[in-house]
Amino acid sequence: MPKTAAHAPDSAFDAQSGAIASNAIDPSIDWRRVAYLTQLSRALDALEETRLVPEKKVLYQFSARGHDMAQVLLGTLLTHKHDAICGYYRSRPILLSLGVDLVEALGSSLARAGGYSDGRDIGVVFNYPNPDGPSALPMCGGVGAQYTPTAGWAQAIKFRTETLSDPDYKSAIGVVLGGEASVATNGFWSALTIATTLKLPMLFYVEDNGYGISVPSYFQTPGQNIAANLKSFKNLTVLDGDGTDPVEAAALIKEGVSAVRDGDGPCLLRLRVPRLQGHSFQDTQTYKSEERVEEEWARDPLPKLKAHLVPALMNETEWAEIEQRASADVEAARETAESLPVADPQTVMRHVFSDEEPQAMGGLRGSYDAHEGDATPRPEGARINMVTAIRKTLDRELSLNEKMVVFGEDVGPKGGVHAVTLGLQDKYGADRVFDTSLSEEGIIGRAVGMALNGLLPVPEIQFRKYAEPAVEQISDCGSMRWRTNNRFAAPMVVRMPVGFFKCGDPWHSQTNEVQFVHTPGWKVAVPSNAEDAVGLLRAALRGDDPVMFLEHRAMLDAASARRAYPGNDFILPFGEAKTTMEGDDITIVTWGAMVERCEKAAAASSRSVEVIDLRTLAPWDKETVLASIARTHRCLIVHEDLQTGGFGGEIAAIVADEAFLDLDAPVARMTMPDVPSPHNPALLNAVVPDAEQIGAKIEELCNF
Repeated sequence: MPKTAAHAPDSAFDAQSGAIASNAIDPSIDWRRVAYLTQLSRALDALEETRLVPEKKVLYQFSARGHDMAQVLLGTLLTHKHDAICGYYRSRPILLSLGVDLVEALGSSLARAGGYSDGRDIGVVFNYPNPDGPSALPMCGGVGAQYTPTAGWAQAIKFRTETLSDPDYKSAIGVVLGGEASVATNGFWSALTIATTLKLPMLFYVEDNGYGISVPSYFQTPGQNIAANLKSFKNLTVLDGDGTDPVEAAALIKEGVSAVRDGDGPCLLRLRVPRLQGHSFQDTQTYKSEERVEEEWARDPLPKLKAHLVPALMNETEWAEIEQRASADVEAARETAESLPVADPQTVMRHVFSDEEPQAMGGLRGSYDAHEGDATPRPEGARINMVTAIRKTLDRELSLNEKMVVFGEDVGPKGGVHAVTLGLQDKYGADRVFDTSLSEEGIIGRAVGMALNGLLPVPEIQFRKYAEPAVEQISDCGSMRWRTNNRFAAPMVVRMPVGFFKCGDPWHSQTNEVQFVHTPGWKVAVPSNAEDAVGLLRAALRGDDPVMFLEHRAMLDAASARRAYPGNDFILPFGEAKTTMEGDDITIVTWGAMVERCEKAAAASSRSVEVIDLRTLAPWDKETVLASIARTHRCLIVHEDLQTGGFGGEIAAIVADEAFLDLDAPVARMTMPDVPSPHNPALLNAVVPDAEQIGAKIEELCNF
């Protein structure tokens, strides 16, 4: 059963006056530092609200007043080198306590070069790679998106200590901060499931100010108290109290951090705090009554902190000196921050993908000496199907890289719904090949945290349609390197079956690969045969970018997709198409399951047809396509995805832009119409392009 606490020991209070007892000073806490950092946060908020926002130098501002003291207390207890936090837009106080420079913090608010992102992201969306102490993982702009990456960080700590026997990570923890509105999100509940079932070293720090922007907390949580509702959770310490009382807050925070460090599993700490300003600077709080606003200001933690420390620890003069020092430091930082330049606009295209400059944190970053790849296939043995080819590649890379982990729904004893991971758990153990709870948000989110902690996660999403609950994490992962200006990256390889197989349906047969191509930062592979699957998967596993590896269901065991295993180090570079059939009359551009159908149509045609298998869509090999069209003067694009907004439209646009004068016929596309995939095979065959339809289109274009 969970441990619970309602408040700190009663001895901390004077029962008659309600004042904080002078003997309640905790000598293990540096209260002078707490006072300075809290005043520093207040001075930053005041500067932005009274000067920088009205002067339109800061465009997004979120005050931390009321949340600040407790956050600072928490930050002072994060002392392990491998501790990490993931916060949200009201988390600057804890960032200051971790050691972020004031100029960097203000420069980020001003969107200048040298801040968290060099002006690429909002200043309150922070990150802090800290090689000498606790780091702040890249936060996300979406509410609740911070929970599952923190769970992944905590799981990586457990993996490093228990599986890799690395003593350097012993007692490290992951801390996630969120408001009470965030506990209604998919991310919160997914992370809670992960953390409690695996007993992860993770602290859920919930700051309950009673409002999600303007929405009262009774719309978020029955009874308005998430701590009370979670008391029945197994493997969870639950703490609940007043985040404005320095004694009570300090005691609860110490208890929560200690419980997680000591290996008791995760802890949820809910602290009640007031939000003394609006949700953001623009929020006038007209939805609050005057009485409610007055009540919140009466709970301001700063006067309570002063009452706790003066005169028990310091006199009025020292308190005033701390306040003045904080204000002076903020003003000095402002002068420096305002002198920082805006980043050179010519640099804005950098760091979408990895390049010669490695990120500061995340991924293997040189800790894994990958074997050199071999671009020449060296066939071994009989032809194998794509299932076997992918399994052999995963097996090989798992044997070389102890930090690689494979996980998802049913990938363990069952071996995956398509048997791709069959036998891998028996060989490498349940720490490295494991099943997960049924939450795609949790699968991808935890992969982000693992990658940030230096592991190589290889998550599986069972079917393309099932990725939709994880779209936020996918998008945030892809943009991470760019939006942190190469400070962080979370390279992973997401394996995902797509497309029809004998029949279709709206739930298991979607392709929609264009969504991932349209998500910056992701590479996208779509192999059509076993050899290419090996080469592309190995390139992804030895690379440093997030990769979407799409395995077409119809090709997994198709005879046409079988090839001899091309060798243990065969690698195919991304962005290099393959001409599978040469011809002079027309160029067909295709990928995935349509390669087989296009080749069949070409073989049956009386025309000389060139078939190009793109193999990867991000990046895609436009040079090979344009060179072919310069010879054939005709172009047909064939894909299984829907026509409107499909990737074929992008190819057609490039051909029209860059090869218009080479064309003797209009650029044509053959795709599925804009309908979901139908189930009955007769209906499916009516909408998916087949060899006969492709052949007819070849004749039409050649006769144009």
